[in-house]
Amino acid sequence: MGDKWTPIVLFCLADASKRYSELQRELPDISKKMLTQVLRALETHGLVERLVHATVPPQTEYKLTPDGMRLHAPVSALCNWASANEEFLDVVHRRAESAPGSAHRGVD
Repeated sequence: MGDKWTPIVLFCLADASKRYSELQRELPDISKKMLTQVLRALETHGLVERLVHATVPPQTEYKLTPDGMRLHAPVSALCNWASANEEFLDVVHRRAESAPGSAHRGVD
């Protein structure tokens, strides 16, 4: 939950199950590798269920498990807060990037 993308992916899956390609379209800034890593981690932790449909080509669909749905309210609140406070977060991000003697430390 502590990385940039996990709460966003959970937020995107809250309303309905989605195919991998749908998630990619909704999250254009995430790389395929990162999306795959986040989905695998969520699946490992029992928060997301992966469904593979036997079609040609195979379609993979992801949906929140009941445990994943329990996280919807706090994740939704955090995402809504972040949207409403983009300017503040930009300032914090720039401050972290420009701090003397420190590289950007992932304050996303």
